[in-house]
Amino acid sequence: MNVAWLGPQSNELERYVASLGDSVRQTEEKVTPESEIIRWADYIVSYGYRHIISKSVLVRFPRRAVNLHISYLPWNRGADPNMWSFLEDTPKGVTIHYLDEGLDTGDILAQIMVPYRQDDTLRTSYERLKAAIEALFVDTWPDIRAGRQPSMPQPPGGSCHRGRDRAAIEHLLTQGWETPVADVIGKALVSRP
Repeated sequence: MNVAWLGPQSNELERYVASLGDSVRQTEEKVTPESEIIRWADYIVSYGYRHIISKSVLVRFPRRAVNLHISYLPWNRGADPNMWSFLEDTPKGVTIHYLDEGLDTGDILAQIMVPYRQDDTLRTSYERLKAAIEALFVDTWPDIRAGRQPSMPQPPGGSCHRGRDRAAIEHLLTQGWETPVADVIGKALVSRP
C-alpha cells in the first residue's frame, strides 16, 4: 500500500508504517487531486498537517484517510487543542478519526483520555499527548489499514477553535508554552459549535 503522510516528518511512525510493507511519502505542502503524492497514494495519514484537505481529495479515499488529533473529540476540534482543553477545562486525550469534509468531525476509530499532572506546563502536557497519539497509532494502524478497526460517529456537542481564536486569550499564556496548566484551567468561556 502507498501511504501519503501529510504533516511534519515523523521518522519513527513513518518507519513503522514502512515496516509493515507499505511505501510512505511525506509532505507538509497543501495537496490537491493533481498532487503527485495524492495520485500515488492508496491511503492518507494526517498528523499535524496545517491545511484543510478538500472534498475533491477526500472523495478518492473513502474510509482510507485518517487524522491523528491531540484532543478527546468532540472536544477541541481545530487549532491548539491541548491549550483549549485547559482553558475551557474539557476532557484531555487523543483521537484517531476518519477525515471528512468537516474540521475534525469524522467518525472516531480510537481514542484515549490522557491525564495531566499538576506540575505540567502547556509544553509538557503536549509532549505527553504526542506520545499517547503515537502509541495509539502503532497499536491500531494494522487494523485501521485493513479496514477491521470499528468506528463510531462523534457524539454531539464538543468545541472547535481556529488559530485566530488564540488572540483573545494570548494574555493568559504568561510564559508562552511554558505556562503552567494550573494557571489557565477554566480561564476561557466554553465555546460550542
